[in-house]
Amino acid sequence: MVVLENTPTVHNLVVCTLCSCYPWPLLGLPPVWYKSAPYRSRAVIDPRGVLQEFGVNLPAEVEVRVWDSTADLRYLVLPMRPDGTEAMSPDELAALVTRDAMIGTGLVKVRQAVQ
Repeated sequence: MVVLENTPTVHNLVVCTLCSCYPWPLLGLPPVWYKSAPYRSRAVIDPRGVLQEFGVNLPAEVEVRVWDSTADLRYLVLPMRPDGTEAMSPDELAALVTRDAMIGTGLVKVRQAVQ
């Protein structure tokens, strides 16, 4: 398992182009779209377009890196900490993180924890 850190200048996106290698023991069952051929191929060919379809609109200066998981090596994304969360406890921060953020198709948002 390798953890990839998102930063203000780099956004990581995880895909498995050969099959559907997914860290399901950590994240649960993979979403249907993760295993689909269109997602797997487009994530490599047009990662920004795929991200935009998920509502992730990154500034042009942010580099998008695509990581291809294998049966031997799985990737997880460490999402960026959202602004305004400096006073949050580790448990409160953990509650903000979604499966999509941990594979790069989503961003962590503070409003997700407000109920």
